[in-house]
Amino acid sequence: MMDLSFYKDKKILITGHTGFKGSWMCMALLHVGAKITGYALEAPTEPNLFELCKLEKKIHSVSGDIRDFEHLKQVFEEVQPEIVIHMAAQPIVRESYKEPVYTYDVNVMGTVHVLECVRQTKSVVSFLNVTTDKVYKNLERQQGYREEEELNGYDPYSNSKSCSELVTSSYVNSFFRPQIEKEGRKIAISTARAGNVIGGGDFASDRIIPDCIRAVEKGEDIIVRNPFSTRPYQHVLEPVMAYLMICQKQYEDISYAGNYNVGPDDEDCYTTGELVTLFCDTWKEKTDKTVSWTNRYDGGPHEANFLKLDCTKLKKTFDWSPRWNVKNAIEKIVEWEMAYLSSDSYEADSIERKNEGAIVSVMKKQIGDYINKKTI
Repeated sequence: MMDLSFYKDKKILITGHTGFKGSWMCMALLHVGAKITGYALEAPTEPNLFELCKLEKKIHSVSGDIRDFEHLKQVFEEVQPEIVIHMAAQPIVRESYKEPVYTYDVNVMGTVHVLECVRQTKSVVSFLNVTTDKVYKNLERQQGYREEEELNGYDPYSNSKSCSELVTSSYVNSFFRPQIEKEGRKIAISTARAGNVIGGGDFASDRIIPDCIRAVEKGEDIIVRNPFSTRPYQHVLEPVMAYLMICQKQYEDISYAGNYNVGPDDEDCYTTGELVTLFCDTWKEKTDKTVSWTNRYDGGPHEANFLKLDCTKLKKTFDWSPRWNVKNAIEKIVEWEMAYLSSDSYEADSIERKNEGAIVSVMKKQIGDYINKKTI
């Protein structure tokens, strides 16, 4: 059983809290009574998980852009967080080809601004920069990439996250180590490189599970643009809980600070076509409704065909292992989607009401299942 009681009453600042992964993290931290401040732009999709769960009523949510250094600094000064988790980003590969300047501005200079605020805020003890498995120079090889290997993402999104990693390393070397020596101040800083994340409540464009959900809702075939690309898929709670574990462990012992891969076991590296087939089969099993997919390779911009992480460091350092495999993850997604499509999906206006709605109820259940290591 996982124990998140460490986070009770801890002051935590999360950038990008309105996003898919950020919303799941807020829900998990609310589960244990953390004091959460979120800093982000409005949720990037409509609908979105943040609004469906009415999280703006449950946490201190600040609307802001991480490119706005003065506003971000003001929030840090007001909140005085102990733990900072940086997830705000432009996260879509195809969008980065369309808007490369914006992508670099958000993902690189945004990281600089967050790190500078951490440097100037003495309350911060633990900082985590969330990046991606795409930071590595991808050689399309079969074995997984280790943390010490070359960082050089190909496309503007991947490359900007490689830069974000280098910025973090530079700040550690240039500022935080000397401060530890001069002031006796300890700031534990890590980066976490996660594989492809799937889960209920993701409405983003150009992601395969949201494409599956949209097709199901419309009664259409699922369009798969590259069924042979292989990715390390994991349920969103896997990296979310790993991030919280890293933040806690390095808070308690700075020697745990470092760079970590967060991904599934090798058997959970699926091709896109295999993943969609599993979704179709699970949907049929749970709802008795048939859904199919169609291969429509569109020859779009370059994306990696094969990418896998070696998570040995995370496993050995923290005695960590994934709790849900891809089959479990798809079952949880279908469970979430069935709740979303139910008549009481939206939470009541009053958060004091016992019936919080199907979506919030199923998310609380899944968080509890994960913490207690249960599948459906």
